Amino acid sequence: MKILAADFVRSCLHPEEYPRERFPEIAFVGRSNVGKSSLLNSLVQRKGLAKISATPGKTRHVNFFRVATNDPILRVLYFVDLPGYGYAHISKAFRAQWVSIVDQYFQRLPAKRVVLFVLDCRGLSPLDQTTFAWLTDQGITPLLLATKVDKLPSHRHQASVDHIRQSLAIGETIRILTYSSRTHEGRVEVWGAIRERMMMEG
Repeated sequence: MKILAADFVRSCLHPEEYPRERFPEIAFVGRSNVGKSSLLNSLVQRKGLAKISATPGKTRHVNFFRVATNDPILRVLYFVDLPGYGYAHISKAFRAQWVSIVDQYFQRLPAKRVVLFVLDCRGLSPLDQTTFAWLTDQGITPLLLATKVDKLPSHRHQASVDHIRQSLAIGETIRILTYSSRTHEGRVEVWGAIRERMMMEG
């Protein structure tokens, strides 16, 4: 599959600001500093598309990116980078606002939607577990993606996946993808999983 174009569309705080054009959406959910922006850039092979901040919690809006590919199933998509959660230095007011921003996003019904729940392969936080439970309570079955695997030796990758599975209390039938935004390891597999899920969406 080839990426034909990838462009920033807009940054939104309220649903009425979202793009009016309806395309299938890939939503990126994860805690602050888990590497969502790096993952997004790696998937579309555009190094500076999503701005990567040295300050965790910098993304405080819903950011839309329009992606075009040569795949007939994934011809035009929105990549949607949601605000990260869990950074200690974020104000209590914004933590409450985060719930509202993300809840409003998921209440809206796009043409199709696939949710990528991005996790640090080196360990989960209680907020990761809480967020996963919240997603499932909303009837959302996310694709689980353990990122930053280049920071672990290869012989520890499976142990990391097993730990995530145990922490989220999920069975062996639920797949956990692994990814490195630095080496792009797992890129083909992640796009394949997105394509498969889009086909399931109908």
